Amino acid sequence: MQGQAPHAPYIGLWTRLEDFQPGRLSELIVSREAVRAPLMRATIHLVSARDCLSLRPAIQPVLERSFAGSPFDVSGADTDALLEAGRALLCARPSTRVELGAALAPAWPDVNAAALAQAITYLVPVVQVPPRALWGRSGAARWTTVEAWLGRSLDASLSAEAVVLRYLGAFGPATVRDVQTWSGLTRLAEIAERLRPRLRAFRDEHGAELLDLPDGPRPDPDTPAPPRFLPEYDNLLLSHAHRTRFIARGIRVPLPPGPGARSGTLLEDGFLSATWKITITRRDAALLEVAPLRSLRERHAIAAEGERLLRFIAPDLDRREVRFAARS
Repeated sequence: MQGQAPHAPYIGLWTRLEDFQPGRLSELIVSREAVRAPLMRATIHLVSARDCLSLRPAIQPVLERSFAGSPFDVSGADTDALLEAGRALLCARPSTRVELGAALAPAWPDVNAAALAQAITYLVPVVQVPPRALWGRSGAARWTTVEAWLGRSLDASLSAEAVVLRYLGAFGPATVRDVQTWSGLTRLAEIAERLRPRLRAFRDEHGAELLDLPDGPRPDPDTPAPPRFLPEYDNLLLSHAHRTRFIARGIRVPLPPGPGARSGTLLEDGFLSATWKITITRRDAALLEVAPLRSLRERHAIAAEGERLLRFIAPDLDRREVRFAARS
């Protein structure tokens, strides 16, 4: 799950799973069975411990390229020595980037401390530790190494072919460019070509080739798609090069700052149709405001789903209201 906003995965799982219990996910994070780490697209993802150990080596080139293109300059430091020092500090004690930069600065006084810390969290396999991202709690982003937190070594055996197949299992049928957009990896056309005997190929209405697993689910086009509330930064909206399959031209995916679970987007009939925002008032009431991006046809069903979302986020409040704003 995309986890740049710490609480967003809770909404993402709630909208996908029946009877999802947020406390159970918090337990998995505390018990180190699920972790938050920089992965696909060099952004924070919530994944299982097993996936973290295998995906992180496969995505290493993405992190390296992202750091090289960032404004953080550590050219005045010996990179190997810097990474070794940063790794040792994080293994000894989880730290924020500010704390890490301050600890590294004496050894490299001519390099910006923030850049030193960023280099470590980009280039060293790291995770963010709780209480960050626990449901109903907040905490600073503190980092430690993957191996220190999980007590296991990284597994570099995951191939690029396996990464492509994982993507298609979740998002296929899709183009090669879609896979590259999701992962941040490049030169996947040759990987897809090697996989072709194991895949099914289709053409979209514009003639672009779509690839999928042979037994991937492909519902009938007339299958109803009920309204769904998505969190900010949801992978569904960010993991395709061609988003017009579910986003009308001219509409951009909003990327609000914050811890998450208070705003997001709404799908109606499978298309991005509105944004939503929840406000908890001082009088212990919760308001969900739906702001349409296009004409909404299923307002009754949207309101019912919105009430369900409010019960999930604010179960102890007596007053909950769903309100539709004017179309933007």
